[in-house]
Amino acid sequence: MSRLSLSPKDIYNQKLLSNVHPEDWLNPEPEPIYNLVVIGAGTAGLISAIITASLGGKVALIEKDLMGGDCLNVGCVPSKSIIKSSRIAHTLKNAWLYGFESQQVTKSAFPKVMERMRRIRANLSHNDSVKRYSQLGVDVFLGEGCFVGDNAVQVDGKVLKFKKAVLATGARAVVPDIPGLKESGYLTNETIFNLEKLPEHILVIGSGPIGCELSQALSRLGARVTMVKKYSRVLPREDIEAAELVEGVLKKDGIEMLSESKVVEVKKIKNGKKVVSVQKIKDKERINIETDEILVATGRAPNVEGLNLDVVGVEYDLRKGIKVNDFLQTTNKNIYAAGDCCLKWKFTHAAEATAQIVVQNALFKGRKRLSSLVIPWCTYTDPEVAHVGMYEEEAKSKGLAVEYFKFDLHENDRAQTESETLGFVKVMVKKGTDKILGATIVAAHAGEMINELTIAMTYNLGLRKLAKVIHPYPTQSEAIKRMASLYQKSRLTPLVAKILKWWLKFQRR
Repeated sequence: MSRLSLSPKDIYNQKLLSNVHPEDWLNPEPEPIYNLVVIGAGTAGLISAIITASLGGKVALIEKDLMGGDCLNVGCVPSKSIIKSSRIAHTLKNAWLYGFESQQVTKSAFPKVMERMRRIRANLSHNDSVKRYSQLGVDVFLGEGCFVGDNAVQVDGKVLKFKKAVLATGARAVVPDIPGLKESGYLTNETIFNLEKLPEHILVIGSGPIGCELSQALSRLGARVTMVKKYSRVLPREDIEAAELVEGVLKKDGIEMLSESKVVEVKKIKNGKKVVSVQKIKDKERINIETDEILVATGRAPNVEGLNLDVVGVEYDLRKGIKVNDFLQTTNKNIYAAGDCCLKWKFTHAAEATAQIVVQNALFKGRKRLSSLVIPWCTYTDPEVAHVGMYEEEAKSKGLAVEYFKFDLHENDRAQTESETLGFVKVMVKKGTDKILGATIVAAHAGEMINELTIAMTYNLGLRKLAKVIHPYPTQSEAIKRMASLYQKSRLTPLVAKILKWWLKFQRR
């Protein structure tokens, strides 16, 4: 689905489009040959292009839709803008916790919330604009690119020859094959930000990060939300304790959950409403739910079609994406890939990190490895869930014995002063050592806190060293130090305690 159909056509969306896909743009005449041709101008493509240009290389950047990709247009920027507004609404509703009279935010505020989102997105769009990248030395081509030879890409009738190429085509929303869904109409993360009026009731299919984030935001802004989830809990890939905590909060926010269920049919009825048939997976029991809108949040699929990858011998899978080795090289030695089209981690920061690897390896014969990256991630519910490293199942599959150290946020002074005591810091270490294998943080700002543990894992710093780091008091990040101190305490075996006691007694003589 093209993102050029952004609505409404207000001053903010017009500004956005004028930056990231100007109607009057004329593609430049191609250079005789480029050091690098990049297909896709999302985060991975933008970073690949700008680094190459800044180093003096000739680079062409091709984009068929909107510069900035998912992150700017239909992902991070719009979703986090709305999430912030929903958190303010929640704070106003619970103002009594802070000594004020509570206020209920009405549905009438929704148009202003969406207008704020569009304003923020438009103001940030200059950073990813056609004009800016052109001024920085990148040849920007708007149009659909495809390979027409071993070292050539065609776009808008022009052939671009290259020494190396990068595929950075991103991913799109997966839409399940449900009878009547297409005919009845639905929303995804690519279209929900076009809403101008808050639906009375919205049914969300999926309980992953996108489903949970948007369900909570819409519920706090005044919609009635029903979530249909395949599994028994939300965030099925996350730490069980973290997922259960978040699910409890979502239910408290008023979200109705239909667990271990699937949508089997959708019908459109009067007044634009839809009837959704939901079936239990085990006993096949079926119920019908009337709703105003359906949000599909069932994952994302890589964009690999229409590129003529077979022409250049690039292997790919429609679900897993473009096949790459540890150096992010495809099965064609002159073509690399970065970002969502080839990674299992579909995050902006992962796209940026892999783009940096690609430029080094493709242009400078580097040997930077994907496997060397330590990639954290965060789901921006309230509280947030952030993770880095392995989960217990992965560690056990590798034959590693593990143990946990956990500190609950309700014991953190700052969390108590801010009435944000739901959450914890939990770290998994290799048993008998302080080596960090993985960590999960559930907290109001877990995405900020996980960075400390990511640094520790990147540079092989164990809990013993973390316990020595002085944290300002009072902060919620102090919970990390307190957690690390639990490891230090665990080393105080009965024998060590007995020796220390004897020593202190000896000192008194």
